[in-house]
Amino acid sequence: MRRRVLVVDDSAFMRRLVSDVVVSSGEFDVIGTAKDGHDALRQIATLDPDLVTLDVDMPGLDGLAALDAIMQDMPRPVVMLSAGGSDGGVEATLRALERGAVEFVRKPSGAISLDLELVRDQLLEALRAAAVVTHAQLVSRTSHRQRESVDVFPRASTLGVRAADERLSHPPTAVVVMAASTGGPAALADVIPQLPPWRDVAVLVVQHMPAGFTASFAKRLSARSRLPVHEAVDGEPLRAGQVYVAPGGLHLRIVGTPAAPQLRLDETPPLWGVRPAADHLFLSTAHCFGAASVGVVMTGMGRDAAEGLQAIRLAGGLGLVQDSTTCVVPGMPEAARRMAGADAVVPLHELAAMITAHVATRRNRGAADPIPALSVPRP
Repeated sequence: MRRRVLVVDDSAFMRRLVSDVVVSSGEFDVIGTAKDGHDALRQIATLDPDLVTLDVDMPGLDGLAALDAIMQDMPRPVVMLSAGGSDGGVEATLRALERGAVEFVRKPSGAISLDLELVRDQLLEALRAAAVVTHAQLVSRTSHRQRESVDVFPRASTLGVRAADERLSHPPTAVVVMAASTGGPAALADVIPQLPPWRDVAVLVVQHMPAGFTASFAKRLSARSRLPVHEAVDGEPLRAGQVYVAPGGLHLRIVGTPAAPQLRLDETPPLWGVRPAADHLFLSTAHCFGAASVGVVMTGMGRDAAEGLQAIRLAGGLGLVQDSTTCVVPGMPEAARRMAGADAVVPLHELAAMITAHVATRRNRGAADPIPALSVPRP
């Protein structure tokens, strides 16, 4: 059965372009359009669409405010369309993902994008992801975020500890690598701020996200967390007490030895259709840190990180996957569990505590059992 879509954009021209792309797939029907947030809420109440595409920047009731109202009163999967060319546009998009949007698509040339066809595949893939999200998952996710709220994260009370952590210059004795895609920004915003201010552990994150968004994403995480978070830089040493986010459009790997590890970024071809790909990071972590590795696979579509998690577990490290009932889309953790198995399958609200407990068992294990040869998985 074709999913029914409501298209929301303040530009009549863009409403037509988006509608044409959606209908051209043969997978979805556009049952209506709306010109702003107020109109969107009226149309949703009347038409009851299965999915909504929602422009971020609109006059009157903008995309963020409309999203809040939808998630509160009429929850359903929403895909944001973002001009994303300014810092404000990027920040608004990230806030939308944290507030319940399933995915976003960046308009290729601003608010009025005549070349929308360039992101046709991305838009349809985002709608496919949204189409598999259940009402129960949306309600559970929205209720969790309302209970937790952004303000639960540590603030001034941890600044002294964090300032000391930012001066750490030694390599980690254990490494946590995390992979996420659809639904990942909100899930990571739940988990990373709950991690303790480790002085001997480094955390590396691959979130499937285009260039231009990951720097702001890292900055938002850092403002809420007890560990400093920043985009990874090519050639920088891997240090304890830090969280590194793979830049959009670049693969991230760990190279060197456990005594002198470095970060390496490159523009080699996408893997599984994505760059950065978590498999590259996980494989390199297994090779460098072996049994001192903890791999975590979170919400997302596809199979990225499955072979990497298998490599970590073969090297003696530990593998955790997010429980499918708390994922926006469970494809990645389910693929990883099927291929690699898992030391624990964990709901989102318990994931930070489980990572912390498992890290305690990895400290000082070293890379005693790295797998003897690593190969890049083939799509």
